[in-house]
Amino acid sequence: MKYIKPFGNGTEVSQVALGCMRIADKTDKEMDFYLNEAVELGFNYFDHADIYGRGRCEEVFGRALKRNPELRDKIFIQTKCSIVPGKMYDFSKEHIISAVEGSLERLGVDGVETLLLHRPDLLMEPEEVAEAFDELEKSGKVKHFGVSNHSPMQIELLKTAVKQPLLFNQMQLSITNANMISSGANVNLANSDGVNYDGYLRDYCRLNGITVQPWSPLQFGFIEGSFLTNRKYKDLHKVIDKIAEKYGITDTGVAISWLLRLPEKMQPVVGSTNPDRIRAVAEASDVTLSREDWYEIYCAAGYKLP
Repeated sequence: MKYIKPFGNGTEVSQVALGCMRIADKTDKEMDFYLNEAVELGFNYFDHADIYGRGRCEEVFGRALKRNPELRDKIFIQTKCSIVPGKMYDFSKEHIISAVEGSLERLGVDGVETLLLHRPDLLMEPEEVAEAFDELEKSGKVKHFGVSNHSPMQIELLKTAVKQPLLFNQMQLSITNANMISSGANVNLANSDGVNYDGYLRDYCRLNGITVQPWSPLQFGFIEGSFLTNRKYKDLHKVIDKIAEKYGITDTGVAISWLLRLPEKMQPVVGSTNPDRIRAVAEASDVTLSREDWYEIYCAAGYKLP
């Protein structure tokens, strides 16, 4: 497993994070194995959200930590807040602080390494967010901050009041959901790949030292399923299988390696709890695709070079 330094202080975290959205129904035995196996493979960054499993995912993870207390100092915990399911997004000071306190209780920890604002609140007041962040930082409940699914201008608006660096932006990105990348190859061209939906987010984050965390890195559409098993991507499958054989990794490994090849050192968030898939992802971290192989995959996914 390779490591990156997103906090700017020399602290290293695994180049791939493990997402904990699917652990709500794990047994104690399954969770103990998952957590210990992940750490053994080199994963040390775990991504949560208060809404995952309506809080149950954090509870299950917290109980596993209680049974394996020696692991707490070896891992970094990230959680997210702002989504009130089926109702609204809430960046009020009261909600942010309450959500974090709820996450800490469920996780059974005194503080988390990172808090992300999950989805942009359309009624956001940057000053109120700043007050919440200041209080959480001062109390030691949160060390670092970031956002999720935010545009460059939404981040800039937050920065007018928030004092802490916004170190992460978690965004949907995969081989088949790569408009964030394709728009950069089609500047000023009247085609679908040239439509920029994110406000040049990739360049903005790179210029501002923000680590992009691709979520659903194996999915097509809006969480419609894995492109690795969908027959409509058969041409892409052929190329991925060929490259997987070349590097001695799995198709999952190729999909993750493709994102890791991007020069800005993104940190994909992989939601699988399958031990074989987790091992495949860990192996992929040590592979660097050639420029030719990266572009062959890009074109096989249906993107065109003008």
